[in-house]
Amino acid sequence: MTWTSHHRRADVLREVIRTADSRLDGRLPMDVAGVAETFGDDVTLLGALQLRWHTRLAGRIERELADQPLDLPRAVAVAWRRAAEDMPGVRAVIDHHVAHPSSPEMARTTAIAAGKEHELLALMAGRASAPGDAARRAGRAIESAARASYVPGAVPRQAPAPSLVQRLKAVLAA
Repeated sequence: MTWTSHHRRADVLREVIRTADSRLDGRLPMDVAGVAETFGDDVTLLGALQLRWHTRLAGRIERELADQPLDLPRAVAVAWRRAAEDMPGVRAVIDHHVAHPSSPEMARTTAIAAGKEHELLALMAGRASAPGDAARRAGRAIESAARASYVPGAVPRQAPAPSLVQRLKAVLAA
């Protein structure tokens, strides 16, 4: 992949994400200019969106674990919800295509991606020690807890920044 094609792909993907976030209908934005030439098909585009989602989720988990190291499952659930609030259209697209895959290949790839996401959630929350069926079950439970307070498309509320005293207490408690 050349530098130009790599950056063109990134530009098209950013526009796809913006379109998905504005629509919130769960449909893959295959009508965005450049999608057909850059990604080719719906499975490839969905894979790129899943990679962006996974990257955002992993970053959110790291941030939450740094802030709330004493309650790992809660921190991971909060991270999932905040990632979904950051990328509501992408989350809607992923959810729609997990429930209604357009092909057997898409069903297989979405199942693999969902399993990997659930393993990540469980491992980071300390609910599993290794990838596998138990980790996927634990991760599904964490995702369900996060979804209980997630409203697609709602503007996330900003929590006030902790005061110096609150930050010192947190450091001393850890």
